[in-house]
Amino acid sequence: MPIVTKDMDSAFQTAGANPGLEIWCIENQRLVSVSKSSHGKFYTGSAYLVLNAVFPKIGPPHYDIHYWLGSEAKKVDSSLASEKALELDAALGSCSVQYREIQGQESQKFLSYFRPCLIPIEGVFTSKQGSLNGEYQVHLYTCKGDYVVHVKEVPFLRTTLNHEDVFILDTALKIFLFSGCNSTIQERAKALEVVQYIKENKHGGKCEVATIEDGKFVGDSDVGEFWSLFGGYAPIPRESPPIQESEAPPIKLFWINLQGKLCETGTNALSKEMLETDKCYMLDCDSEIFVWMGRQTLLTERRTAIRAIEDFVRNEGRSIKTHLTFLSEGLESTIFRSYFTNWPRTVELRLYEEGKEKVAAILKHQGYEVKELPEEDNEPSIDCSGTIKVWRVDGDELSLLSVTELTKLYSGDCYIVQYTFPGNGRDETLFYAWVGSKSVMEDKTAVVSHISTMADSIRTNPVMAQIHEGKEPAQFFSILHRLIIFKGGNSSGYRNFIEEKSMVDETYNENLVALFRVQGTSPDNMQAIQVDQVSASLNSSYCYILQNEGSIYTWIGSLSSARDHNLLDRLVELLNTKWLPVSVREGNEPDVFWDALGGKAEYPKGKEIQGFTDDPHLFALKIIKGKACLIDGSVSHADFLEFQPRRRLQGILLLQSETVHVKEIYNYTQDDLITEDVLLLDCQREIYVWVGLHSAVKSKQEALNLGQKFLEMDVLAEGLSLDIPIYIVTEGYEPPFFTCFFSWNHSKENIVGNSFERKLAILKGKAKSVEGHARTPLKATSRDSTPNGHRSFSAFSNGRGRSSSPLPSSAGDRLVSSSTPLTKKLFESSPANDSAEKPMPQLESPATELSSSNESASFTQKDRNVDGENLPIHPYERLRVVSANPVTSIDLTRREIYLSNEEFREKFGMPKSAFSKLPRWKQNKLKMSLDLF
Repeated sequence: MPIVTKDMDSAFQTAGANPGLEIWCIENQRLVSVSKSSHGKFYTGSAYLVLNAVFPKIGPPHYDIHYWLGSEAKKVDSSLASEKALELDAALGSCSVQYREIQGQESQKFLSYFRPCLIPIEGVFTSKQGSLNGEYQVHLYTCKGDYVVHVKEVPFLRTTLNHEDVFILDTALKIFLFSGCNSTIQERAKALEVVQYIKENKHGGKCEVATIEDGKFVGDSDVGEFWSLFGGYAPIPRESPPIQESEAPPIKLFWINLQGKLCETGTNALSKEMLETDKCYMLDCDSEIFVWMGRQTLLTERRTAIRAIEDFVRNEGRSIKTHLTFLSEGLESTIFRSYFTNWPRTVELRLYEEGKEKVAAILKHQGYEVKELPEEDNEPSIDCSGTIKVWRVDGDELSLLSVTELTKLYSGDCYIVQYTFPGNGRDETLFYAWVGSKSVMEDKTAVVSHISTMADSIRTNPVMAQIHEGKEPAQFFSILHRLIIFKGGNSSGYRNFIEEKSMVDETYNENLVALFRVQGTSPDNMQAIQVDQVSASLNSSYCYILQNEGSIYTWIGSLSSARDHNLLDRLVELLNTKWLPVSVREGNEPDVFWDALGGKAEYPKGKEIQGFTDDPHLFALKIIKGKACLIDGSVSHADFLEFQPRRRLQGILLLQSETVHVKEIYNYTQDDLITEDVLLLDCQREIYVWVGLHSAVKSKQEALNLGQKFLEMDVLAEGLSLDIPIYIVTEGYEPPFFTCFFSWNHSKENIVGNSFERKLAILKGKAKSVEGHARTPLKATSRDSTPNGHRSFSAFSNGRGRSSSPLPSSAGDRLVSSSTPLTKKLFESSPANDSAEKPMPQLESPATELSSSNESASFTQKDRNVDGENLPIHPYERLRVVSANPVTSIDLTRREIYLSNEEFREKFGMPKSAFSKLPRWKQNKLKMSLDLF
């Protein structure tokens, strides 16, 4: 609860009690609360204070304080805003992060509170606003940003326009969107959201909207009207290339003394030990400055530090783009910590327990009787009664496990689990690559290769996940119901490894000593995990099964629950129905029990506490070809590799010949899943790589590599394991356990076109869905494909050369794992490639065919007909993705084959035969440029 002090401003007495935004403005040197109806209306002559309170499901509340300074705000108001931000932090128990926001240079996090945009208003805030009448003023704005938009009013002059940016011209009767020829599709799409905002808020939804493309002005009345407002058309001059900025200066740490003097204490090689809890420090990172305030510093010291920093920025002539962030000890951000070597990477349980106590106190204050906070809800979000198939990986070979063996895994092996379940109007498929903790590199590499090929071959674009033993998601256990994990392995790679290393084979043997830890939540979700047969493996929070020659013991930990005891009996029977166990409670073990474990030894006896999980974070991964460029105008790739291996400030990943720019998206929504991008949702215990259909990533293997590289570079919150599950999700095929992180609207899933075309169609009420036809799945690399674009599979390891790909089906058509349904061969083997291909398993379709045999035959004929012979001919305008009169009953993934030879040559600049010889990615790129993909 907020801390009320004697001298605290009365405006803060209830601050932070509820989640969401609270805004105050400084009027006549006092704070005035801003009503919710006025949120987002910031006046250029005023200074504001913004508090964002977030109450996560588990853990203490999060507070972010921003003080926003208008470009025309008085210096006295600006100074008062910074002091009030510090006072508000004190009222919240000094547990917030503070930011200084300058008009026009606001942080991404701040702008995300005011979606779709924040448009500053000229003038000064007054709590007694009157109505404004008179002639409608014409405004010209620039819009920059892919996820949150910086909107800036610029002079209404023709010379203001350029080829790089997107502009909005707001007039009394019509809103014009002008897109520079070098602007991105995403920028244009976000600008359309601003257009919608202006239309609804300034025109009452009653005005026309026109889109103007840079360089296209012939025969369009909207274009003529747009240029007439500027006095007529004139070419926009080409700008000279930007001057490359010099290398950023070294990072410096300063101690701020009681007189406000900055004393340098170190550069670059910084450690946490340099930060003393009774002092304030400034970390100068050039484009961003952090102020760190120790927990034992006084409010007066913090005020002195803030004044000193603001004077420093002003006197040093720093750019207005310089961001100031104020951090209290214990609340350091990931970016701040990255500048220090060996910063502790684990969350102190003490802090977590303090957070739990605060949350419990709040609940009690609200009248709830709280004994203990509820455990986190791990209920699966999908139907867990579907069909399971499991293959064991042995290098290039895959072996399908029998029904009785598919829930018995070995730590020295890798497995592929295929799970089919009823989804949103169709059966869905989920692939898991399970990597044993003792498996060899050969099998680890092979399992990823196999599962990527299997997932890419299925037209319904299944979700693919890589999981590691010991880090399995709760959903995996719910799907398998009952799981036993044995030590050792059966693959030839594992056996060769232990033989070469002269290691003892630990593979489970029912005649030898074995110890199993029991875990789970119910009889439909329980596991027995074999651990080292030593006393140190015990834990008072669990129950165990000890197998010793002819004797079986069940050990009950003193902190285990009645639910654990119930699972213990069931798992004993699952391991061996003939066992008659001897029950032993902790503290009453016979000597023979300890003898079997090699003697009594110390083991954990405290309650096992799982640290709280922060709310998910969404990151955009922008893929840039090549390495010779600057990111954010400061750090070059060479510098990054050589000097800054752990730096997350610039958010750079290097992938061979590509660079990935990482940007966090704050307060994300479904609309942030942009079809041209790849996004990564960090849930700490698992991550999701979401791949847009128009992104540069064209295979699940490539997407998985991105996720793995993301973890390796430690971009996510520190302390994250490299073995957490990685899910690959394709646009249009999002499973429920992904969409649950969003306020999901299924009607937005399948709108035709790129992000700009989709937003424009929605804005004009002409959105068209592609429901009813298969969307283009992620394709594997070209070496895995036959000349006609179909994947080629060689014979399976059991000698049966079968392969298939499931089609969508009704929820009722589901398999039983012991059945052998009829399968449809969608891909024919290519003899020329058989020797180069790895053996693939039989992928049996979980669905009945939706189309008739005649339709299937017709479809096959179309696929084989490269030149489009014997096909109906349609004009280009009717074949486009966005067409006023679209053609129906065609293969929507190959619109180009219905063009006449003459029109095809005119549009593509080549005959159909030459086009068919191009790589698939190049074909798709050409089709996208012509709106045929």
